[in-house]
Amino acid sequence: MGRGRCSMHIAIVGGGVGGMTAALLLRRRGMRVTLYERQPRLGGRLAYETGGGYRIDQGPTIVLLPEMLLGILEEAGIPRSRVPLVPCDPMYRIHYADGTVLHKWRDPDRQAAELERLSPGEGAGFLRYIRDMERGYREGKAAFLDRPFLRRRDFYTAGNLALLTRLKAYKSVRGLAADYFRDERLRDAYSLQTLYIGGAPFQSPGLYTLLPYAEHAYGVWYLKGGYAALVPILERELREQGVEVRLDAPVEQLWIEEERAAGVYCGGERVRYDGVVYNGDYPGIGALLGDAGGAGQRRRYTPSSGCVLIYLGLDRQWPKAAAHQFFLPRSLTAGLRRIFGEGQLPDDPSFYAFYPGALDSDAAPPGGSVLYLLVPAPPAGRLDWSAVTPPLVRHVLAEAERRGFPGLRQAIRWQSVRTPADAAAEGLYQGGSFGIAPTLTQSAVFRPQIASSAVKGLYAVGASVHPGGGVPIVMQGARLLADHLTKGMNIWNWPPHSQAANR
Repeated sequence: MGRGRCSMHIAIVGGGVGGMTAALLLRRRGMRVTLYERQPRLGGRLAYETGGGYRIDQGPTIVLLPEMLLGILEEAGIPRSRVPLVPCDPMYRIHYADGTVLHKWRDPDRQAAELERLSPGEGAGFLRYIRDMERGYREGKAAFLDRPFLRRRDFYTAGNLALLTRLKAYKSVRGLAADYFRDERLRDAYSLQTLYIGGAPFQSPGLYTLLPYAEHAYGVWYLKGGYAALVPILERELREQGVEVRLDAPVEQLWIEEERAAGVYCGGERVRYDGVVYNGDYPGIGALLGDAGGAGQRRRYTPSSGCVLIYLGLDRQWPKAAAHQFFLPRSLTAGLRRIFGEGQLPDDPSFYAFYPGALDSDAAPPGGSVLYLLVPAPPAGRLDWSAVTPPLVRHVLAEAERRGFPGLRQAIRWQSVRTPADAAAEGLYQGGSFGIAPTLTQSAVFRPQIASSAVKGLYAVGASVHPGGGVPIVMQGARLLADHLTKGMNIWNWPPHSQAANR
């Protein structure tokens, strides 16, 4: 399909990974696209934290579903050779409070043997889990990840309801793990993945068990240079394909005309478009709509969890460290109930460690390394982060040193800390780090969809929009949007507002 011939002109508000991917896919389908980003850079949550000559991913680090990621990028015009993925082997380590360590391996037989070593008799349960989830993932992806739910009846079909029953979506992810594992440590190991998208294992519906299964089916990967290295790849393609990118260009309001998105207000100008795509935490769309958006845009949402992020530049290395590690307390569930139920920090928090030097010799200056520690926390809420953060950081650094990185504190040459208050100040909904929470009432048909039901010509992509959070899934949402906008449409003769015009 040739570029530049289509009269349909789309505005995208927000230059995160969802907005950039949508821009490329729409451009490849022949549309004109203008991308507005309020910051001086593109990427959103894909960014680097830098200081003292060190650099490390600021946000996402774990690459899942590589085939989905690479396939969508290919569709957007980016060949696989430009996206250097490195497999993590082991996928990660889990450190338990009793001193035992579980290695997560992609290979099912090797993983079963590892579980037998940790807890005799559990290997058979794991192999049964893999068998059951293989079919569940295939059917669940087709039913819930590969399609939007623009009408409620598209979700409430006999086939979908039967599938949800087979997937035991009525159970929580942790409850479903208990069907396969007796050992509490293994129930943790096969349910903590909901934390990747800001949900509690005991609150997220069993449908999200597809996450821990996908690790074994497709592996855990590292993008050389860090996940933020994807941004310049996307940005280069945007410019090569002729997408107009406007940085330092905050959109003040959406132009709504006769219940249709007619354009945007930016920099004191009103610019007309044929459609508008919002790429941001979805609850934020209400501020751009005012009274024009209807009740759907004024709904109150439950935010995902927040996190306290500790970034470290170090003058030594730990050759035996894994790239991804989880450090769990005596009771992961008790600690998470403090966060998700009470809005408080646990006395003995869990945390995740990302050590890219295990896979990438260029991740830090010679002889040094960088380390990223993520501590699950409540969203911005009622805590005084200036008061609670320093003792939390001291505790986590001491635990990381004791349990995995001997000599850590003495090796620190640069340190930066971000809290849910920082996330809220940057526009993340209530300081949650992963969009809205993946609860039952905020999943699938109950989640904001790619097309507004209240305003024609208004669309959305991002972590808070179906199909959900995680970089490949957000990109999948962009693909669903591009498919929706072009399905059954003669884009060469798109009738309304055929040319953007300032008024």
